[in-house]
Amino acid sequence: MPLAERLVLLQADITTLDVDAVVNAANNALMPGGGVCGAIHRAAGPELAEACAEVAPCPTGEVRLTPGFGLRARWVLHAVGPVWRGGQQGEDRLLAACYRGALAEAEAGELESVAFPAISAGIYAFPLERAARIALREIAAGLERAVHVRRVVCACFDANALVTYESVRRELEL
Repeated sequence: MPLAERLVLLQADITTLDVDAVVNAANNALMPGGGVCGAIHRAAGPELAEACAEVAPCPTGEVRLTPGFGLRARWVLHAVGPVWRGGQQGEDRLLAACYRGALAEAEAGELESVAFPAISAGIYAFPLERAARIALREIAAGLERAVHVRRVVCACFDANALVTYESVRRELEL
């Protein structure tokens, strides 16, 4: 299947997607927070916070796996993205590690579909276009290597994010 069919960009509430796993833009403590993290925790129910407490803490750039509980997704991949500090503190490397780690976990778990938010591009203030470029490069590279992961959805939180992702995708010719 061509990459264009395996990498889907859409404006959506990630908590409603019918995928094997959703990626949570998590904090180091893996506790319910704001933005997409809070939405995932609310949709999954209180069991998610309990499961997170068992696998926390999670260093920036790493990923932890829990069940999805009340979500349509069976699993949640908690990826701790970097807080934007001007771009000179290894933020790009750490953000790329989130995408690689989540895809590696999905592959190891033989999951076929994964949905990503724009990790770190919300309350962590990572510039959206820069974040999208890193995300799409890492996802495309991961899909090229993947045996089990067949489809990745980039769930954009609003129309602006979708336009940005689509523009970066064209720029990268993906």
